[in-house]
Amino acid sequence: MSVNDNNKTGYIHSMYTGGMVDGPGIRTVIFFAGCNMRCKYCHNPDTWARSRGKIMSVQDLLDEVLKYRSYYRFSGGGVTISGGDPLMQPDFLAEVLAACRDKGIHTVIDTAGCAPEEQIRRILPHTNIMMLDFKAIDNDKHMYITAQPIAMPIRTLEISREMGVSVWIRFVLVPGLTDDIDEMREMARFFKDFPNIEKIEILPFHKSGEYKWKDLNIPYELHDTLPPTAEQLRVAHEIFGV
Repeated sequence: MSVNDNNKTGYIHSMYTGGMVDGPGIRTVIFFAGCNMRCKYCHNPDTWARSRGKIMSVQDLLDEVLKYRSYYRFSGGGVTISGGDPLMQPDFLAEVLAACRDKGIHTVIDTAGCAPEEQIRRILPHTNIMMLDFKAIDNDKHMYITAQPIAMPIRTLEISREMGVSVWIRFVLVPGLTDDIDEMREMARFFKDFPNIEKIEILPFHKSGEYKWKDLNIPYELHDTLPPTAEQLRVAHEIFGV
């Protein structure tokens, strides 16, 4: 019997249906408001502040999600919860995930994994896949890119292995920032110790969200950075074996 609190509320930045790149199949993607990272290449800085979100209940979200149940069933899809970072609202996230899975809906969380261990252990049992946005393996580099240390994302990955939760790694290739060959090789070696990593995605840097930084009056340091070349992407794919 479900003991979920469908009246519990949280802060939602936005959501869209028909997502095809945020997990398997056709998905509804829900963007939670709030993030404790300040990634230099973030394309959603408008999701950083929880105050920019709309208050919604678990039932509000479930009502929207269930409208597209036939699409999930047909395509092997479901619901992906992104952000911001959904781990910034752990209690609400746990309730949303549990409510979806009670209805037989496949769930994915898209996170940078920068949260305390007790929160990770509470959340992971409720999701089918964790998409972990891994920024760097070197702590100094991680601090420079995100303003947060690497320890918690590493611990999140270790807990996922311990709990047997499937992981998809996402790595953004940013020329001059994350494209150092030796660092990528070190990261690739590190990932080999995690048999629960099912997929590694190399995402090319883009500036489609640069205008948001300007609108929010936040300095954008990558104005002159170009997307990676085909050769840079080829090298990265070769290093990670994907």
